[in-house]
Amino acid sequence: MERKSAAGNIRNKERSKMKFLEAVGKILKTKGYAGLKVNNIAEEAGVDKKMIYTYFGGLDGLIDEYIRMQDYWSRVTAEEVAKIMPTGEDDEEWKLFTKQILMSQFDYVYSSEEAQKLLLWRLSEPRASLAKLTATQEENGEHLFKLIDYKYTEYEKEFRSIMAIMVSGLYYLNMFASVNGSLFCGIDVDTEEGREKIKEAISFMVDQSYTKL
Repeated sequence: MERKSAAGNIRNKERSKMKFLEAVGKILKTKGYAGLKVNNIAEEAGVDKKMIYTYFGGLDGLIDEYIRMQDYWSRVTAEEVAKIMPTGEDDEEWKLFTKQILMSQFDYVYSSEEAQKLLLWRLSEPRASLAKLTATQEENGEHLFKLIDYKYTEYEKEFRSIMAIMVSGLYYLNMFASVNGSLFCGIDVDTEEGREKIKEAISFMVDQSYTKL
């Protein structure tokens, strides 16, 4: 009976933690980051605000965990990469791997309004947890680059510069479509046809990078 009670307490704790995390997302979407106050979050979650301190150590801890959950590049762990990473040295396989990573980011940000708000938040306010997010992104990105760099010993910085432009450009296209309209350079990023054109461009640029460098 004691074991069952302990298991029940753990489940209740996890449910309450998830309610808080979901509440952060809802408030971020509707009120923006200025609305992320302890009382607002507790009211949205329907859980006593004291539990924010018990479960997360305070508001900053809660927001830190929420940020880690939402950011694409923080979720791209070594384990996730290993599932799609080529095992040999075939260029075609490595090109496909690079395309999959970029297109996955493109689709993830498009489908997640919370991720879009998080990106805007990062550009709008200096915050320790957002700085930690950037550090985590760089750490995970470095893991990916080290997998690919051996092919570009001579042109490592050039390849990374190309990837920087592509990653940031894909972020911006999704954010622009969400905030100010879906047309960019005549491409409607909100339509299946438009998004396929962007993915074709991703494929072209990756192919050219592998061929030219």
